[in-house]
Amino acid sequence: MPEQTTPAVLLIDDEEEVLLSCAQTLDLEGFAVRAEQRPAGALQGLTADWPGVIVTDVRMPGMDGFALLEAVQEIDAEIPVVLITGHGDVAMAMRAVRAGAYDFIEKPAPPEQLVEIVRRAHAQRRLVLENRALRAKLAGLERLEGRIIGHSAAAARLRTLVADLADTDVDVLILGETGAGKEVTARCLHDFSRRRDKPFVAVNCGAIPETMIETELFGHEAGAFTGAQGRRTGKLELADGGTLFLDEIESMPMSVQVRLLRALQERAIERLGGNSLISLDIRVIAATKVDLLELVAQGRFREDLYYRLNVVTLPVPPLRERREDIPLLFTYFAAQAAARMRRPEPELTPELLAQLLAHSWPGNVRELRNVAERVVLGIRDPLGGLATALAEERTEPLAEVMDRVERAVLEAALARHGGRIGRTAEALGIMRKTLYLKMRKHGLDKSHYRED
Repeated sequence: MPEQTTPAVLLIDDEEEVLLSCAQTLDLEGFAVRAEQRPAGALQGLTADWPGVIVTDVRMPGMDGFALLEAVQEIDAEIPVVLITGHGDVAMAMRAVRAGAYDFIEKPAPPEQLVEIVRRAHAQRRLVLENRALRAKLAGLERLEGRIIGHSAAAARLRTLVADLADTDVDVLILGETGAGKEVTARCLHDFSRRRDKPFVAVNCGAIPETMIETELFGHEAGAFTGAQGRRTGKLELADGGTLFLDEIESMPMSVQVRLLRALQERAIERLGGNSLISLDIRVIAATKVDLLELVAQGRFREDLYYRLNVVTLPVPPLRERREDIPLLFTYFAAQAAARMRRPEPELTPELLAQLLAHSWPGNVRELRNVAERVVLGIRDPLGGLATALAEERTEPLAEVMDRVERAVLEAALARHGGRIGRTAEALGIMRKTLYLKMRKHGLDKSHYRED
């Protein structure tokens, strides 16, 4: 989308007096107006990424409002077209609205009404282009950027760490909150390594009953215990040549930790009830949402296993620390859900964006995915009772809550517009000076951003 310092309006009317009057009204309100009396040539040079609004008369020689609307829709059906119509043309104008025009105004056009409609149309056009830009960015993402999605510094750091570690074959301990993307990160470490063509075996240590986890991991021979009628291959053996991902490693029983430590040190196992060593070529990636050293201090996790797993630590940031990625992630998840459910992709409106940015996201990216699916389904309160409960539990003053929302909106807008001050101010509908004052208020260093 091209840079635009002021909102653009293409004004078309064969009556010179009306044309000059409307142009002057819009010009005084800060719009960049191009006035044309002949509709036939007015659309020359217009493209699908033009960031403006068309205001046109209905009755004109050579090309009336219907023909012009049709020509605009061939360029881009989402360019807003506002019709100016005489009293007798209202029925015609309403038919044009049903055919895709944005709105209509009766002559003589009241200045306040004209400005208000054009402002709303321009805000819609800007949002359409921003959503397209997000979708285009998602469609063009390749390799790690298509898996660890986001343009925040936190997302970029995570991609860099994964790229650096993927082919090293060292064991990795991933740290992150529930829903932050630990398994996605583990799969990236596998998929971008030399082991990519071998198995990726994921084990949720917290989901397996304690009585079964040992046989689940190491397998057993027939007759190893009551009910073991045949041989069972364990997860470690299934991962031979590839990657073993141990999620919620903190949930592993102490007795099993001893066997796992030996397996990791020797890269070999014995099945339960067996006598022969089975050599393994595996990479182990463990993940936890808690401080394992604290569990070590409490005697609930083996210190030697902790240091064996923790060759390299890879932190996955929570969503609240990368809020500028929320629009991109929401668009991605909504597009996926819409395709899966065979429903139209939802519009990321300013109101919805404000709600998303204000939310605390205790469930992180997983929660955002669920919200996107609810929006696709048309659920009126996509954040659900959780957002209401969190709001009711808040004890901080309203001013602090609003400050946090305002800062999040500023950060997201600056990120969405590439750190360009002028473009961001325009998108937010405020003066450049006001934006600078708000950035200073929230501790956003202007030296990290740039003028247009």
